[in-house]
Amino acid sequence: MNTSFFAMIHRMRYINRWGLMRNTELENIQEHSHDVAVIAHLLAILRKSKFSEGRVCPDPAFVATLALYHDLPEIITGDMPKPLKYHNLPMETTYKEIEREAIEVLLAMLPEELRCEYSTFLLPDRDDAVVAEALILVKAADCFSAYIKCLDEQKVGNREFERARVEVGERLDAFGLPEVDWFKKNALPAYAKSLDEINFDFNLNTSDCGDNAF
Repeated sequence: MNTSFFAMIHRMRYINRWGLMRNTELENIQEHSHDVAVIAHLLAILRKSKFSEGRVCPDPAFVATLALYHDLPEIITGDMPKPLKYHNLPMETTYKEIEREAIEVLLAMLPEELRCEYSTFLLPDRDDAVVAEALILVKAADCFSAYIKCLDEQKVGNREFERARVEVGERLDAFGLPEVDWFKKNALPAYAKSLDEINFDFNLNTSDCGDNAF
């Protein structure tokens, strides 16, 4: 059976985010999904290796894959601005139904023997405790990606994203997760730096993967 599923994923690069905002550099959902997957993967690793006591720890690879596909419906729906998407409960409910239909359309493009595998990531079981925790980490990573976009725009003097940066920052604070706090403290500041300001050493020894790796 021929499949168009992966060709549709390839078209994520044509769907731009922040449609109501004046951007100095456009960001598409393919770029965004990669950023979210990288950050979500790290958050899951941090939880598993550093903040695991008494907590559900989803597999980092599973979390990264969820993140990679989290905006897949937007291939069909486009990126709807959040003020519109969450304007009221009926609007939010309707949009979620549209998103689910879009996912089902995309899944139908796969050979039947692959649909079950991909539905794990495209239609995750939100009632499962591990999946629910994984989705929280993806959501946090999604917020970090948005915050970083705001920083990028502010670095070049675009004041359009000032309010968005504050609002996304408040959402990040509201998670109350130690892995999110770790990223804010240890990784996020470098995103505001220029290349010349980023300190990197080609002679750095990365062979130590012991307890002090973080």
